[in-house]
Amino acid sequence: MKLKDKINEDLKSALKEKDKIKLETIRSIRALILEFEKSGKDKELSPEDEINLLSTAAKKRKEAIEQYKNAGRNDLAEKEEAELKIIQSYLPAQLSKEELEAKIKELAAEIGAKDKTDFPKLMPQAIKKFKGQADGKTIKEVVEKILS
Repeated sequence: MKLKDKINEDLKSALKEKDKIKLETIRSIRALILEFEKSGKDKELSPEDEINLLSTAAKKRKEAIEQYKNAGRNDLAEKEEAELKIIQSYLPAQLSKEELEAKIKELAAEIGAKDKTDFPKLMPQAIKKFKGQADGKTIKEVVEKILS
């Protein structure tokens, strides 16, 4: 099932359940999809585009959570955390740091990356392979750890 169809179904169920946070979050995802479709690119939303949209939305929520916590606004941080959980339910399963480290070690062995000078060779491959399964910041940390 395509993301757009799943979002529309979940929107209906959130309306019936009167789940305000879920409704707001799903509407924001739906707005991102509509914005993409009307961007004039004349292309349909591919699975990669879906992951990119959702990853961007999740990243924004994570940044907002951090900022709200630093400002002492735990009420707003909790709302963002609830939205983040909903967004992550549409993303592929997230890899743990240990799983990610093991997979990036395998990838490094495949392409022959051994030290820090191989960072430009390994990082794009890791991002491409694990996009949606881990955020870019975590991937970068693991790649740097493996190459150091």
